[in-house]
Parts: sequence; C-alpha cells; structure tokens
Amino acid sequence: MHCPFCGANDTRVTDSRLVVDGDQVRRRRQCANCSERFTTYETAELVMPRVVKSDGSRETFDEAKLRGGMLRALEKRPVSAEDIEAAVERIRQSLRARGEREVQARDVGETVMQTLKQLDQVAYIRFASVYRKFQDLDEFRAEIDRISQEPKS
Repeated sequence: MHCPFCGANDTRVTDSRLVVDGDQVRRRRQCANCSERFTTYETAELVMPRVVKSDGSRETFDEAKLRGGMLRALEKRPVSAEDIEAAVERIRQSLRARGEREVQARDVGETVMQTLKQLDQVAYIRFASVYRKFQDLDEFRAEIDRISQEPKS
C-alpha cells in the first residue's frame, strides 16, 4: 500500500477491525518512511452472475430491477421495508452462491416468486400473474387454489 502522504511503498498495519456487519475490514496503517498514519478499507469484490433472458440476450444483474418488481407486487401490503431488503439480499446471496457466471431469467423469477410466497401471498399472486402471463380469471383461481392447498410454513 502506497503512503498517501509521501508515496513510499513501505507501510505496516497497526490495527485491523471488522466494520459494516463484518462485510468490510478497516485497517490503520503507518508509513515506515514518514511515520504518518492513515486508514484503508478492504471489501470483497463479489461479482453477480449475468442474466440470460428468454430470447437468449444477456444482461448484467440489476438489483434495482429486482427490488422494483418486488415493490410493485408488495405495494400497499403489510410488509416492512426491512423485510423487503432482507428478501432482496437473500435472493442476491442465493444467486451468487450458485457459483455460476450466468443464470436463466426464469430461475431468478422463480426465486422471487418463492420469496414473495413466504413474505405475502397476495404479493405472490400479483407477481405470478405478470410473470406467468395469466390470461383470465381461471388462471388466477387455479394458482390461488394451488397455494391454498399447500401447508402453511
């Protein structure tokens, strides 16, 4: 690590601490040349997989798009912002944990639906109706009947 004061390469770590819920390491350093102290932060660089859409095109994973779709489904529903953010983070972690460079868009959609089903069943139906392109009331009824028969978790 270069000293920001004199540019020397010889710096040593005097203290290390975890910060931001353990996602970052704060290091206090001291330059061996000029004895100035400074702080650096170390964060893991985590790359999200690319999303392969149904038409074969690929795009970078967009957390804002994921959150936006979930928020539309959860609009005016009794789910806290903290629960929504935790759900978004769980989805991100599950996609990253796969260890794949690419994921199918339908896999992302199915993961979102399973998460919404646990958060709020009305939001799940809203999302499913758009995602699965329900054409009429019979499709709504069939999906509602299907989730009504599942055991409560």
